[in-house]
Amino acid sequence: MEIFNLISSVCLNDSTQQLPKSLVPSLADNEIVRISTCYKIRVDDSTGVNYIAHLLHDGDSLPPYSVRCERISKINFPEEVKARALGPTTLLAFLGCAMSCALLALSIHLQDGMALLATILLSFLSTLVGIGSRWRLVLSERKATRTVPISDVVINYPHGAFVIVKCGEDVARSLYWAPEECKYYRSTRSYRLISLIGTLILMFGVICLGNATINVQLGYAASYIILNAAYWIVAALPQRWNWDLRCYNRVPEPCQGGEKNKSFTTALWKAIAISGTTKWVRVAGIAPVTDAWDMWLRKAAQVIKDEPCTLDDKTGLLKLPDWDPEEYLSTAHTEINAADIDRAENAGGAMV
Repeated sequence: MEIFNLISSVCLNDSTQQLPKSLVPSLADNEIVRISTCYKIRVDDSTGVNYIAHLLHDGDSLPPYSVRCERISKINFPEEVKARALGPTTLLAFLGCAMSCALLALSIHLQDGMALLATILLSFLSTLVGIGSRWRLVLSERKATRTVPISDVVINYPHGAFVIVKCGEDVARSLYWAPEECKYYRSTRSYRLISLIGTLILMFGVICLGNATINVQLGYAASYIILNAAYWIVAALPQRWNWDLRCYNRVPEPCQGGEKNKSFTTALWKAIAISGTTKWVRVAGIAPVTDAWDMWLRKAAQVIKDEPCTLDDKTGLLKLPDWDPEEYLSTAHTEINAADIDRAENAGGAMV
């Protein structure tokens, strides 16, 4: 009786829970800032960079203090973002189907009627669940046609890496400013009805399997062990292998000195130079709030105003202004510390 209570409780929970409305975002503690208007989305541990955007930028591969500039545009492609037809999850489906056929052949060979019924019922169960929870991905679309500011964005990752994205408003809205939506083909009521039928099929399948011969039961055990291992392997693979992202054209724009940097200060300066402004730094709260850093940011803004970042026609790289951010930050700290000491001495002399 305990096994039936367990099955009933599991299936009841599955039928009453709500289907997810969106994809699980990246759990990194990131900052997303629109460069032109300095509009910020605070991304904490409960949300994150939108799932598709995170796959496009491959944020997990960014080394610490790296800076990457990319231009993303949407091309005229027949399909939107969708699951890849021949991805790792498709191979799992073929593997499960092959094992069902093998168990079916084994049941017929052993002339085990209960095993045959169990194989048919349990194989049909996964298909039924797939029909009930089938969905497609819907990205946000811009309805208005009015002119808007440049929609370039900066993504700051917690390990000091930056991604500067040059894109239009349509791309920015679909990838960054609105979450993806899972559009289900079945209503919630239909899903619960399918879950009820699936519960009955599962219970009858377990009853039939429990009355099957030991050889078939061992075959089931081996099949589920293999499938479990296969699912763990697929889960460890890069998630972008499961998605068809050909509707987005991603073009890297490498800059002088490469992506890797030796410190956060150099990485921040490179991101500022590529973006062409320092306003987003304070809005996102990326730099420390000190007098020395305020002095550094003012100088950085003046440098990029006098000598903007340009494209070198010979190398095809973004040429950065000739300025040493590390040296100037050290100078700023020295000057601010000296001023603090003078103020302290003057205040002490006045008190005497």
